Amino acid sequence: MANHKQAIKRHKQSVKRRSTNRFFMSTMRTHLKRARHALTGEDKDLANDLVKNAAAYINKVASKGIIHRNKASRLVSRMSKRFNVTFEK
Repeated sequence: MANHKQAIKRHKQSVKRRSTNRFFMSTMRTHLKRARHALTGEDKDLANDLVKNAAAYINKVASKGIIHRNKASRLVSRMSKRFNVTFEK
């Protein structure tokens, strides 16, 4: 354990950041799972709403610096592409 006052403070900060980051990552994964599941179904409106919500949340997480902006872009792009392929017919 840390002995210096500043090291103790930094440890507390890292614990808090880890907790926040885990929450955002977990929520992001849930949004992705719901959107991907909706893409396997037949309801285009529901899938569209879930894909938009997931994309917005992914961009929010990226803007906070929790994931890299390129990863966010890649996730949104792949999800949008899958939506277009599925419901283009």
